[in-house]
Amino acid sequence: MITYEDFRKAELKIATIKTAVPHPQADRLYVLTVDVGGTIKQIVAGIRLFYEAEKLVGRQVVLVDNLEPAVIRGVESQGMLLAASDDAGVSVLSPDRTVKEGSIVK
Repeated sequence: MITYEDFRKAELKIATIKTAVPHPQADRLYVLTVDVGGTIKQIVAGIRLFYEAEKLVGRQVVLVDNLEPAVIRGVESQGMLLAASDDAGVSVLSPDRTVKEGSIVK
C-alpha cells in the first residue's frame, strides 16, 4: 500500500496527442508528442496493438507529468499516459469532454 501523501506526489495532467509514430525498435510501442499546456513532451506508450496512429492525434489523455524520464528501447520517454487493460485489450484514459491542456487531474 502507498500513503495518500505518496499518491499526491504524482502530477496527473491532461495532455493532447499531437503526433503518433511507430517506435523504430518495437512493434507494440508508439512514440507520441503531447502538449501539456504549452509544454511539448515526448512519451513512449505500449498501445500500438490497440490504436491506429491517426486516431490518436488530437485525443486528450491523462499523463503522469512528473515521472522521471526513461529511455525505452533507445527513445526517451518524458512521462506516461494512463490506460486500463482487461481481457478485451487496452483503453486509454481520457476526459469525457475537452478540457484545457495542462489541467490537473484530481
